[in-house]
Amino acid sequence: MIDIRLVRADRAAVAAALGRRGVDPAEVDRLLETDERARAVTQQRDEIRAKVKELSRRVGRARREGDEGGAAEMAEESRALGDREKALDAEAEDAQASVREMLLWLPNLPADGAPDGTGPEDNPVVRRWPESALTYEDHQRVPHWDVGEALGILDLGRGAKLSGSMFPLFRGTGSRLLRALSAFALDRHAERYEEIRPPTLVRTETMVSTGHLPKFADEAYHVERDDLWAIPTAEVPLTSMHRGDILDEADLPLRLTAATACFRREAGAAGRETRGLLRVHEFDKVELFAYATPEQAPDLHAEMVGRVDDLLVALGLEYRVVDLCTGDLGNSSARTFDFEVYAPGVDQWLEVSSVSWFRDYQARRANVRYRPADGGAPVFVHTLNGSALAWARIWAALVETGRRADGSVRLPEVLGPYLGDLTVAPPAA
Repeated sequence: MIDIRLVRADRAAVAAALGRRGVDPAEVDRLLETDERARAVTQQRDEIRAKVKELSRRVGRARREGDEGGAAEMAEESRALGDREKALDAEAEDAQASVREMLLWLPNLPADGAPDGTGPEDNPVVRRWPESALTYEDHQRVPHWDVGEALGILDLGRGAKLSGSMFPLFRGTGSRLLRALSAFALDRHAERYEEIRPPTLVRTETMVSTGHLPKFADEAYHVERDDLWAIPTAEVPLTSMHRGDILDEADLPLRLTAATACFRREAGAAGRETRGLLRVHEFDKVELFAYATPEQAPDLHAEMVGRVDDLLVALGLEYRVVDLCTGDLGNSSARTFDFEVYAPGVDQWLEVSSVSWFRDYQARRANVRYRPADGGAPVFVHTLNGSALAWARIWAALVETGRRADGSVRLPEVLGPYLGDLTVAPPAA
């Protein structure tokens, strides 16, 4: 969440920054009004609390001096003030909770460099690979769900039988391909990123820390009996690994990576393309994550972007990078670059990675700080994360791009150590 002290100090600047994201300035005014009420009530409570403590000391002194009448009179006054203190304490807690709730719902302030815009149509393409568009043969223009069914490596019907629509089932080489992609990516990151295998069910406060709750509860799977949430991304548990901790600056940046299943309701998918693997409820993904100082964060963001570039070039997939405008940024993000691969069988650009810098927005929610090397009070870390990569759509693009005229699929050579046979042939008649 954003720093309430910043809102107090420069209301106009905060309102202008949030206005770039379409937030009504009246929301900032309501936040400030609630905050002022909370501070005023808290001050009244503290003043009365101090009076009660002073009266308690005076009552004790009067009794020691034998002034029972004076002690009784002051004790009665103390009780009356104590009742008032309790009432103000409850009012202060309610007002402070309202301030926190309002902050939890407000989005992050966009970075100065984030382009202005109202939606995806305003996202500029900053580069593409290769620079000249590739050409595709007719045999590559077959959608992956048809390719997968013909090769016996994707069984959407049985997936739906088990769990409902948008839960894919992979078979044989199709399943091995998913496993190979995760191993390939984790090995590429191993020299700098510590591999983590976090739980895929997390507590409510873990989801709140990243900004997925309370605003996006409808997009998540909730196990109500245990009050646990299925993670929509490994970013969620990785952000909270050090929730409530104070790190040493010498240990930063702290780089982590994880391969997990991810779960999303896709509640807003009505009317959108949901065939095959274009939009699914469960998918595998390798995530990059880092805690950093504010000074380290820009270079780390660029490093993560570079890693996604390297993976996609190695896989030989045509892709482009878009700079998300202020109207399309995720709620918690200050700056995000999306990677989209071209899938010739469906003739679409498919988002396969978002690489985001959150500044201290998530760290304030999770209370993750670091102790500066030169001394001083602890400072909130900056958090960053990036998909490297999300595999369902990569799988789709690989089998479409690699399809040959005889119906077989040629997979990228970099996956050889993990797959062995790089050709997926049609099943014998």
